[in-house]
Amino acid sequence: MSTMYDCSRNDTREAGLAAAAGAVRSGGLVVLPTDTVYGIGCDAFDANAVRSLLAAKGRGPDMPVPVLVGSWSTVDGLTMSVPSRARSLIEAFWPGGLSIVLAHAPSLAWDLGETRGTVMLRMPLHPVALELLREVGPMAVSSANRSGHPPATTAGEAREQLGDLVTVYLDGGPSGDRVPSTIVDLTGAKPVVLREGEVSTAALAEVLGTELEVAR
Repeated sequence: MSTMYDCSRNDTREAGLAAAAGAVRSGGLVVLPTDTVYGIGCDAFDANAVRSLLAAKGRGPDMPVPVLVGSWSTVDGLTMSVPSRARSLIEAFWPGGLSIVLAHAPSLAWDLGETRGTVMLRMPLHPVALELLREVGPMAVSSANRSGHPPATTAGEAREQLGDLVTVYLDGGPSGDRVPSTIVDLTGAKPVVLREGEVSTAALAEVLGTELEVAR
């Protein structure tokens, strides 16, 4: 059975975060609010949990799972290197709606899907998500919905789609519009916008001082 916790109240928020942290550490799935839409997440280093996450969504490893972090400094331990342009974007837009694709550290024992040696990282601008991430470390997090269905903007919508496949639901209230994060790939010679979302390409170009290629 899954349990939902109202994070608008201090007592149930603390209980919910403790339950969510316990679930993550034991290989379970949790639904958490973010600044874009609700996410379904697990321990990024638990391959079985990541497979359970993909199965809950009804999709395969061909669509790898992004990783959410609770601080800027976490990125250094997850990637092969953090180029200066990545640091500039992190300083400008994190926490917030920007996902950055970088080459991951080859020593890491994780299986996020068919990543081809890369990892998509983001630091969300939501207090509940950040508190959980700072407690348990990096989490593999995807939108909280079944594949082919709209992303959930409330914990209730997520529960309708995912049910008891998720151990803990953290209800942080409505997330607002279904605006995804912007995704920028920094693994090549030039930065490439893979998806434009909350952060505009023009805003990225202003920070980097160069025009960005937009994938078609």
